[in-house]
Amino acid sequence: MSIASSVIAIPATARSAERERLETNKLAKRLRRDVGQAIGDFNMISNGDKVMVCLSGGKDSYGLLDILLHLRAHAPIEFDIVAVNLDQKQPGFPADVLPNYLEALGVPYHIETQDTYSIVKRVVPEGKTTCGLCSRLRRGILYRVADELGATRIALGHHRDDILQTLFLNMFFGSKIKAMPPKLVSDDGKHVVIRPLAYCQEEDLAAWAEHKQFPIIPCNLCGSQENLQRQNIKAMLQDWDKRFPGRIKNLFRSLGNIVPSHMMDRDLFDFANLEATGIADPGGDTAFDALEFPKEPNAVEWL
Repeated sequence: MSIASSVIAIPATARSAERERLETNKLAKRLRRDVGQAIGDFNMISNGDKVMVCLSGGKDSYGLLDILLHLRAHAPIEFDIVAVNLDQKQPGFPADVLPNYLEALGVPYHIETQDTYSIVKRVVPEGKTTCGLCSRLRRGILYRVADELGATRIALGHHRDDILQTLFLNMFFGSKIKAMPPKLVSDDGKHVVIRPLAYCQEEDLAAWAEHKQFPIIPCNLCGSQENLQRQNIKAMLQDWDKRFPGRIKNLFRSLGNIVPSHMMDRDLFDFANLEATGIADPGGDTAFDALEFPKEPNAVEWL
């Protein structure tokens, strides 16, 4: 039998399965590389840390836990992981799903039960979004739990797309250039919060969740409407990514390439006392230089 005929003889289902296996391997490597890179770039986890992974039951937090467990097994440092879920007593919340999943994995976990749902429903007028108050209550509880568990890091499941959406939300509606930092210290100064998925794309996390068959818990149990403005921003970014490949990557990279002297924040740069010194600054004056960027196809469509 010739080589050509032997190739043709391979069943289509087998070829499809092999392609799927290769794509899944590429996806796994990409996600683990992105998380490892973010952890390294921002020194998120050090030897001896105890990382509290906040597990909501959504695809992102499942993915975060799964990837961190893999990296822990292969990392040159030692760190502990504890999964924490806050059961806010939302009607219909399947309280057995996460304990069953975590016990099957053999992951240490803690379920914190606090009826914040009733508080939010009592305080927030009917028809108003509950997300703001719910988030503040949840944050305070998780900080307390981190203290009780001795966690040195609190890991959240926000990804690259969350960060970019927040950037545009703050610009459009808050008049601020502000996103989600990959690492921060809490308001009380006691906790380090990290976002190891900062470099990960949402579509990759969704594909990984489908592959791993995570037992997803719906995020709409509280009956709250999705943040409409965030959904609009998400749709805008998805449209840009489809029509102008590479734009979203450039937008994200720009968050790490800020030039304070070419912005307008007087707290970041001392414009008031800026004077000529007579000393040349090779990286300074570009005021009269023409800006040159690669031309995008159909660029006028979004203007």
